[in-house]
Amino acid sequence: MTEINWKIGIEIELLAPPRKSRLDLAQAISDRYQGSIRSFFHPQSEPSKVPGVPIFHNLTIGYEVLDAQQNSIAKCVDDLTLQADLNRNALPKAGWYRIVSDDERLLRLIKQQADPQLPLTEVMQPIAQLFGTMPESGQGGMIRVNDEVGASIAIAAPLPGERERPCELITAPISTHHAERLEELLSLARSLNFTAPLEGATHIHFDATALQSAHAIANLVNLLWIYGDILKQLMGTNPHCRRLGRWSSSLVEIVSVPGFRNLTWPEVQAKLQLANLTKYCDFNLVNCIYNIPNKNTIEVRILPVYLESQPIVEAASLFAAILECSLESKIIKTREIKVCSIENTKSLLDILPLSKSQKNDWLDLAKKAVKDKK
Repeated sequence: MTEINWKIGIEIELLAPPRKSRLDLAQAISDRYQGSIRSFFHPQSEPSKVPGVPIFHNLTIGYEVLDAQQNSIAKCVDDLTLQADLNRNALPKAGWYRIVSDDERLLRLIKQQADPQLPLTEVMQPIAQLFGTMPESGQGGMIRVNDEVGASIAIAAPLPGERERPCELITAPISTHHAERLEELLSLARSLNFTAPLEGATHIHFDATALQSAHAIANLVNLLWIYGDILKQLMGTNPHCRRLGRWSSSLVEIVSVPGFRNLTWPEVQAKLQLANLTKYCDFNLVNCIYNIPNKNTIEVRILPVYLESQPIVEAASLFAAILECSLESKIIKTREIKVCSIENTKSLLDILPLSKSQKNDWLDLAKKAVKDKK
C-alpha cells in the first residue's frame, strides 16, 4: 500500500445518474458514518451572456457531511465546468435553486445573511430587508432583489435542468490512511452509480505550510515548469478538462531573480502576486500566496477522474516526493521545458525520494505514454 507523509485534501468531480443528485451521495456518506448534513451556499463564477456583464457569480446549495462529533467528513457541491453530460432541456428539479449576481461582494454578503435551508420563495427576504425593499417575483419562478433606487442586487432562480447531477466530492484534510479513507467515500459513489463526467478532473490540495520559504517555492516552481508536460502525460490529463494551462513565464522569471531566495515569506508573497496568477492552471499557487483563509495549500489540478482511491494515492505520492525534493538544500534552477520521453522522465525520477519500485512503475507509464503518442 502506498503511503504519503503529507496532509492532503482531494476534490473529485463526479456525475450522479439521471434522477439522482449530489444530495444522494451526501446522504449515503452521512448514513455510513451515522452523521448529519449541513447545507451551505457554495460560491462559483461563470461567463455571462449579458452584454456589459462579463462574469456572473453564483451561489448554489452544497452539502457538508459531519460525523457524530461534528467533524467534517466531506462536502458535495456543484461544479459549473461540468456541462457536456447534462440535458439542458430538462425541467428544473423542484426545490433546487441558485442565487446570481454580477458583484461577488454582494454574494459574500448574501452568503452570510441568507439561510440555505429556506426555499426559493423565502430565501431572498432577509436580503431585501437589508436594502429596505421587498423581493419581486418574476418569470419562471425568479425572485429579484433591488435596492431602494432600483439597482439590481441579486436574483434567485430555479437551477437549470440537471444541474443537481454534477457533484464535486471534497474530502476533509487527510493526514493518515489516505487510501482507506478515500476509498470509503468513493465506494459509496460507485454504489450509487456515480460516474466520471466528460470534462471531469481530480484535484489534490497539499498542505503548503512547509513550503513557505523563498528557497522551497523557487525550487518547486522550477521543477513544475521544467517537468510539467511530462507530469501531465504521466497523469493522463483529461483533454476535455477546462481551466487548465501552464503558468506565465513571468513567474519563473520572478523566482530566478538574483537574491529572490534570500527574501522573507511575506516578501515572496508580494513578489509572486506580481505574476497575476490564477487558480485555473495546472498547478495552483494562489491559495498560499494570497493567504486564502483555511486553505493554505498548493493544488495539483491535472489528474483525470478516478473512481477508485489507489491511482489517486499513487499520484499524490509522486507529487509529495516533488514537494519533498523542493525542500532539500540543493538549488534547482530553471531550464528548458522537458517533453515527455523516457530519458526526461528518468531525469525527474532520479532526483525524487521514491522507492525503486515506484520509480519503475512511473517509468513504465512513461514508456506507454511515449508509445501511445507515436
